[in-house]
Amino acid sequence: MNEQRADSGVQEFTIETGRLAAAYQTFRRWPFIPVAVVISLVVVAIFAELVAPHHPLEGDLDDRNVAPAWSEEGTSEFLLGTDHIGRGILSRMIFGARVSLIVAVTVLIAGAALGTLVGLVAGYMGGIVDEILMRLVDFVFALPFIVVALVASVVWGASLELVIILLALFTWAPFARQVRAESLQLKTMDYVALARVAGASGFRITVRHILPGVVNTVMVLSSLQVGSLILTESVLSFLGVGIPPPQPSWGSMVSDGREYISTAWWISFFPGLAILFIVFSMNFFGDWLRDKLDPRLRQL
Repeated sequence: MNEQRADSGVQEFTIETGRLAAAYQTFRRWPFIPVAVVISLVVVAIFAELVAPHHPLEGDLDDRNVAPAWSEEGTSEFLLGTDHIGRGILSRMIFGARVSLIVAVTVLIAGAALGTLVGLVAGYMGGIVDEILMRLVDFVFALPFIVVALVASVVWGASLELVIILLALFTWAPFARQVRAESLQLKTMDYVALARVAGASGFRITVRHILPGVVNTVMVLSSLQVGSLILTESVLSFLGVGIPPPQPSWGSMVSDGREYISTAWWISFFPGLAILFIVFSMNFFGDWLRDKLDPRLRQL
């Protein structure tokens, strides 16, 4: 009787261990947490007016520097506390997510489109065209972005439009270099040579035969660029040359809390934590997407 119970216990333990192992492998194979973080960011940004408990620009000086709700000095009215002029941290973070999403999506569309076009032309045409375009890419890489942003903000004034334009002007270069490298390889493939022999024009060969081969690369690079764009926008806002106040952005919120870090740490901590989570999530998702779309990595 005891042996039967022992065997039954061993079987149950084995089954449970197998289930845990399968769940662990599934968890490793699919990026559940990064996708959940990104989806949460998108949903919160789109429905900010419905999700935010308070207006992001309005505050009461009587409620300034209120601690988070779980602290002894906190209140349930402000879950993550308030800043130095009584504005809710949670509400400002929610609307700041919208700013980050607008910047990332707009810059990626512009940068990826321009970079892909330049890379395709340089890779397929070669010669003097390739040389000119790649030297232009090198020039963009050589420019100190922060210095350019500081000068531009002094000349034209800080604004959301200026941040998007600056980021787009510096984002297309990585796409151009990577797409150009892929195009140089793809244009030597047999199916491209057959299309050329069949009389296909250079435009048709580029669009119908080379462009589909670089789409995966562009997708992976775009996913990896999202975190960098959000981080760069936060740095610009932190330095005061990004999103102008009182418009909420995560970087400017971190900057606002610098003077109160010893007495009201939550003003800078929670926006900084949000930046950390979204950058990590997008980098992890980009790595997973690269592994899935690259057949050489799928075989490892």
